[in-house]
Amino acid sequence: MPRRVLLLVNRSKPDVVAALPELRTLIGRHGTIVGELDAASDGAIPHPASALDLIVVLGGDGTILSQARRCVGLGVPLLGVNLGKLGFLAEFDVAALRDQAVLLFGDAAMLLQERPLLRIEVFNASQPSTARFTGLALNDAAIVAGPPFRMISLTLSIDGHRGPVVTGDGLVVSTPLGSTAYNVSAGGPIISPDVSAMAITPIAAHTLSFRPVVVSLESRVSIELLRVNDEGTTGGGPQCAGTTLVLDGQVQAPLQHMDRVEVTRHPEPIRFVANPRGGYWSTLIQKLHWAAQPRMR
Repeated sequence: MPRRVLLLVNRSKPDVVAALPELRTLIGRHGTIVGELDAASDGAIPHPASALDLIVVLGGDGTILSQARRCVGLGVPLLGVNLGKLGFLAEFDVAALRDQAVLLFGDAAMLLQERPLLRIEVFNASQPSTARFTGLALNDAAIVAGPPFRMISLTLSIDGHRGPVVTGDGLVVSTPLGSTAYNVSAGGPIISPDVSAMAITPIAAHTLSFRPVVVSLESRVSIELLRVNDEGTTGGGPQCAGTTLVLDGQVQAPLQHMDRVEVTRHPEPIRFVANPRGGYWSTLIQKLHWAAQPRMR
């Protein structure tokens, strides 16, 4: 039976708009398009999961991140089509869809991979048992110093064991999938996506001895804000956000002195359709140039 396909379309990208007519025809030839939604929205998907077999996301990695969070709870596999820049998360391009359309949109078995999400909660000192903010992240949760860019101080605890005070520009907690994003830029480890772990990586730590650590994905990571940059104005200048929690580089929440940020594994993973003609390590080499040799004349 042909697959019932929902399209999530990032119309802000000219390449997406240009490719859309061909993709509609391609999918319609082998499957059934049941709807088409704007990927700029974060509203609930109006289609019941029982009416969908596949969700195709057209855009780039940023589109994949936002729409993955949007689709949490549906249980419907996501297929990312890269029409952006890097395309690390979106494993297919238009050429790959042409080649594999019968497999992807017909009734053949698809290669599926589960990827975990992080659940992030923020508590303040006056209401330590009621979260004032809750969000999800597929890649990472970052606490960043923010303007006026003075150093901040954080206390890190793992599974209730109080750890070090981290002073610097912040901290990144990443999933294996997100380990190649902000985490690796901050000097953290690359973690194979099938490893059940989280990376905790400081951002410009003011110490020679604090190194990134890898903990179980089942751990509870607790971060207490001892010193922050307050939201407000600086020297009569423009409004500034101050120290901020940033999820997947997209969702932001201001943080205050003595806030507590809790990071745990979200119980429901996201299922992605994997490209059987690709692979994580080949993508790492081809797109991020992992361990590439210096170019010689």
